[in-house]
Amino acid sequence: MALECADMFPSPSATSIVRGAGFTGALVILTVIVNSSPGAQMRPDPNAQKAERTVAARATGTFEVKLTPQPADQYADGTAVARLTIDKTFTGALQATSNGQMLSAMGGVKGSAGYVAIERVSGTLAGRRGSFVLQHSGTMDRGAASLSVSVVPDSGSDELAGLAGTMQIKIEGGLHSYEFSYTVPR
Repeated sequence: MALECADMFPSPSATSIVRGAGFTGALVILTVIVNSSPGAQMRPDPNAQKAERTVAARATGTFEVKLTPQPADQYADGTAVARLTIDKTFTGALQATSNGQMLSAMGGVKGSAGYVAIERVSGTLAGRRGSFVLQHSGTMDRGAASLSVSVVPDSGSDELAGLAGTMQIKIEGGLHSYEFSYTVPR
């Protein structure tokens, strides 16, 4: 619902209360003057509307992963740059399988490397069926690891259309687990 600013501030004198408020007051006055011009309307914040239409949740569980090195070629020689396929099976709140590809590179110092990957995940998330794509970017800087895994925008399908989120991956004692923080339309 659009509201007329002129209804909220019927005259410029309504802003006189904030005139002595310095720079902040000047910004308020300028905002009121600009927005109270004839025909100006205040519109609801689209991000607030989006938040009302989504459910924020967290999914946890484990996964098994199989990485298969691919033959060397002119783009990935298998030494400095390697290409691998990814096959995963997720259990827990995410009941799914995924297939993807990874490119990795080793640095010139032990413990330094990087990888990027794209994987398509298909199955159910908290009972909602569909698929989505995860994008990975990982770096190891002399043993210090950083990893970002996020849902590719607008990649969700079926009941997962509109899915957004990030995934944390943990590896402890050879066991892979995930924590997936996400939003999905109601």
